[in-house]
Amino acid sequence: MIPDDEPDGDWTAPGVFRCAPGVYRIPLPLPNDGLRAVNIYAVADGDGWTLIDSGWALARADDLLRSALARLDSGLGDVRRFLVTHVHRDHYTQAVVLRREFGMRVALGRGEQPALEVINGPDRRGPAHLGRLRRAGGQALLPRIAAQGEAPHDSTVWEFPDDWIEDGAEFVLDAAAGGERVLQALATPGHTQGHVVFADHGGGLLFSGDHVLPRITPSIGFEAVTSPRPLADFIASLELVRARPDAAMLPAHGPVGMRVHERVDELLAHHAKRLDATLSAVQAGRSTAYEVAEALPWTRRDRRLDELDPFNAMLATLETSVHLDLLAERGLVTAGEENGIAHYTT
Repeated sequence: MIPDDEPDGDWTAPGVFRCAPGVYRIPLPLPNDGLRAVNIYAVADGDGWTLIDSGWALARADDLLRSALARLDSGLGDVRRFLVTHVHRDHYTQAVVLRREFGMRVALGRGEQPALEVINGPDRRGPAHLGRLRRAGGQALLPRIAAQGEAPHDSTVWEFPDDWIEDGAEFVLDAAAGGERVLQALATPGHTQGHVVFADHGGGLLFSGDHVLPRITPSIGFEAVTSPRPLADFIASLELVRARPDAAMLPAHGPVGMRVHERVDELLAHHAKRLDATLSAVQAGRSTAYEVAEALPWTRRDRRLDELDPFNAMLATLETSVHLDLLAERGLVTAGEENGIAHYTT
């Protein structure tokens, strides 16, 4: 018997959990300490399944996905398609690998096409975020990041999808008792340019990917090709979701149980507060994103920048950059550049 999902339980525990009629959450592991799992959702589709997101292409994740589907009296051969919320490896790469063996279709937001073209292009020159980190004044982090080593690039897990998802596209699933479930894709750029969420209006559900998460705020613009204004995109996407009917949130990371509107309000308030704190740091004389990030608290534990591991310190610095750029767009700070480093003043 499949247990009902428990919002107060350990959301990272392996297994399969019923979170709505015909909808099951399958947590799969991630190879890091900061974020330990990603939620995959299996949605009944006739005599098979549509899966929302796929997990990181890891042997352990593959084993647990097979085991979870077996508990649903199914196998990977019963998966008709993957609908992927965005191109990050913990959501996309396992779908690419499984497609070779089982032939299911993989669909991804149209806005992710430029990133995949760069990742698969002949002129790929290494991680673009390192250049953005230099522009943010974060040179002090570069040796720490280099010491961690860069994972070798494996182009085989970054193949293109079968289908590009357009904003507003509808996917009709064969639900139980001869009915239909319609999932509508909504473009929600910000975390990545091509991020999409899937609204099940009939079921009152929103598969929110990394756009709306219950316990953390997603990184903004960490991708191979960034938007000129990723934070403005993200805020606009939050407002878009807030303007739609409320729904139960089924996030990619964290437990179920929250309502979408409640969490969107918290995220909008968080970024408003963060913009105020960023402006105050510039007014106090800090001019680069790295210097501002050193003045701000990080994580729910209010840690200092130098207490974060190198990767998360980089994410914090880059997120500070997009907050500064939005302040500049709003005319609250003045942006300039000297020796390839962005500086901000009031």
